[in-house]
Amino acid sequence: MSLGPIMIDVAGDVLSPEDIELLKHPLVGGVILFTRNYSSMEQLQNLIDNIHAIRTPRLLVAVDHEGGRVQRFREGFTLIPAAAHFGEIYDHNQPRGRRLAHLAGWLMAIELRAIDVDFSFAPVLDVDHGISQVIGDRAFHKEPSIVVELAHAYIEGMHEAGMSATGKHFPGHGGVEADSHLAIPVDEREYNDIYAHDILTFKRMIHHGLAAVMPAHVIYPKVDEHPAGFSSFWLKEVLRKRLGFQGVIFSDDLDMKGASVAGESYSERARAALSAGCDMGLVCNNREAAIEVLENLGEHDDPVAHLRLARMHGRNKIDQKQLYASNKWKEAVTLMQRYQDDPTLEFDF
Repeated sequence: MSLGPIMIDVAGDVLSPEDIELLKHPLVGGVILFTRNYSSMEQLQNLIDNIHAIRTPRLLVAVDHEGGRVQRFREGFTLIPAAAHFGEIYDHNQPRGRRLAHLAGWLMAIELRAIDVDFSFAPVLDVDHGISQVIGDRAFHKEPSIVVELAHAYIEGMHEAGMSATGKHFPGHGGVEADSHLAIPVDEREYNDIYAHDILTFKRMIHHGLAAVMPAHVIYPKVDEHPAGFSSFWLKEVLRKRLGFQGVIFSDDLDMKGASVAGESYSERARAALSAGCDMGLVCNNREAAIEVLENLGEHDDPVAHLRLARMHGRNKIDQKQLYASNKWKEAVTLMQRYQDDPTLEFDF
């Protein structure tokens, strides 16, 4: 059975009979985990093992674990600073900023790989325009060129740990104030302005081997009437054709307010996202919506998407005991904690 085009969530910290039934559905290809799915390290490992045991090829297991305010697992995991922290350090010491970003990417990814999470939806490639409610300190910097440098370092760290990176939110969410979870953001800029500032980070990261992209639920009316995640122009013409991106395109959550313009029903939204060019649609925190999509989306068979999705499986899993015993992990955790306690201190690497 191939990986299906829909990613859903599960209800709690163990799989219920309904969870298992839904995960066996041929349209499902992955699971996204949330804080409610975690009560202990042993429990989380068992949950992920049980999810992976359901299907062959095994379902993708993902999580939003960027650092800062978007880090789903905390107890037992190293707290990763918000991306803007590395931008602030970079402004004073460029090599140290890049090194810390690389270390954060590796530490985030290696701790997740140790429990067999395939990937985190990270990093944020949005440029901080100083107005976005939902992006804010999740962005590395206000200068696109610096976002590129720090994101490249962060992604190299992820790759070193055996995890593929997902850049979000294409073509850029930082230029609007509204939060697409709660509203339908509209960015009135011209295409050339967006391209020159926000798309630059995605273009450069694609050249550096970015494996996946998540588009924004933002409308850019001077470019296209549809939000980027439902726009063939943004996904097929710009992302695929002009930028040459060959990796996975994940929709953002189809239950968000910003996705509501794509259809009243969730299956309409999923169909619109896949038709526009997404390889996988996310339906999160709404079990009724997930069931409605699986029952009404219809058959969907895209061999190219199957290959792309299969490449998102994690690599080089490390045993937890082996990780915790390694000097590299111990030094990384200590350094990250000391920098969070006092970012002004000077430390050698």
